Amino acid sequence: MKIGILGAGQLGRMLALAGYPLGHSVVFFDQGAGESTTGIGTTHVGSFTDQRALSAFAKECDVVTYEFENVPCESAHFLSGLLPVYPPPRALEVSQDRIVEKTFVQNLGIATPRFEPASSESELLEACKKVGVPCIAKTRRFGYDGKGQARISNLEDVHAAWKALGGTPLIVEGFVQFSRELSVLAARDLHGDIAVYPLAHNEHVDGILHRTEIPAPELSPTLRQEAHAIATKILQELNYVGVLAIELFQVGDHLLVNEMAPRVHNSGHATIDGMVTSQFENHIRAITGMHLGSTEARARSVMYNLVGTLPDTTTISAIPDAKMHLYGKSPRAGRKLGHITLLNPSESTEIELKSRLLS
Repeated sequence: MKIGILGAGQLGRMLALAGYPLGHSVVFFDQGAGESTTGIGTTHVGSFTDQRALSAFAKECDVVTYEFENVPCESAHFLSGLLPVYPPPRALEVSQDRIVEKTFVQNLGIATPRFEPASSESELLEACKKVGVPCIAKTRRFGYDGKGQARISNLEDVHAAWKALGGTPLIVEGFVQFSRELSVLAARDLHGDIAVYPLAHNEHVDGILHRTEIPAPELSPTLRQEAHAIATKILQELNYVGVLAIELFQVGDHLLVNEMAPRVHNSGHATIDGMVTSQFENHIRAITGMHLGSTEARARSVMYNLVGTLPDTTTISAIPDAKMHLYGKSPRAGRKLGHITLLNPSESTEIELKSRLLS
């Protein structure tokens, strides 16, 4: 099949690389020529709102998916009138607005942090009073990797936070005393079958994912069952097809849903080397009508993101179990340039990798 991918970043690159061994080819559509997909497939360059350009793109495809969740919903709906689009456009609609997203999750009986909307500075002040301080104010749309957020430690911070976030509609979330951040990735195929990956333990630096360990250590059966139930409810309610990522807070022996991404996800990159079937392969399997592959872990996998600068690849290659994946992107502060996965690493191996990344 010819798979159309909206977006031409590293996730599109890894989706394409997973699709080729299965006999599929890809074509990308993006508003600029992506560095990550150069040489991987043809890219149509155009506006996501240009229906003529989207129509020409659709004529080359059998199915369309996306690698980021900020594709305009109108574009996804337009394309869905021409050919199959997975995940369904409704998943975009739910995930693009944090108020809509958390309301959707709560309506399924799934717990989230306490939240309130705010569309003005006075509403922001009232929202902070309702959820309590400290709290986090976030833009309702387009925030990622810690962007579009402001911590409010006391009510005197409200004015500065409103200005810093650009006077745009916000969600105010109560501060959660979580023990750790987890994520669960799950896939649902066209046959309605669901496969859930082992939970991932995520550590962030400056709002950007730094380290992920899969399976997350010291997980109780209760937590595993709860995460599985959360993913299953959301996938079924959305009639979802593809891979879905759900970010979670662990509070005691219970989980709160932070947010979800209707796509493959950074916290699942270790599945390329550490799982029987990667998140990228299962996404391709799902949207092309194939059955899902096993999500069983072949090894304990620890992934480190490469952000801003690249290490000496020769030095990294001296670590036998280090699997390096570079995205073909030019270095820039805060930019994800690649990742390294260690398989069944000892503490000394992780220390060695960190030292080589800093050298």
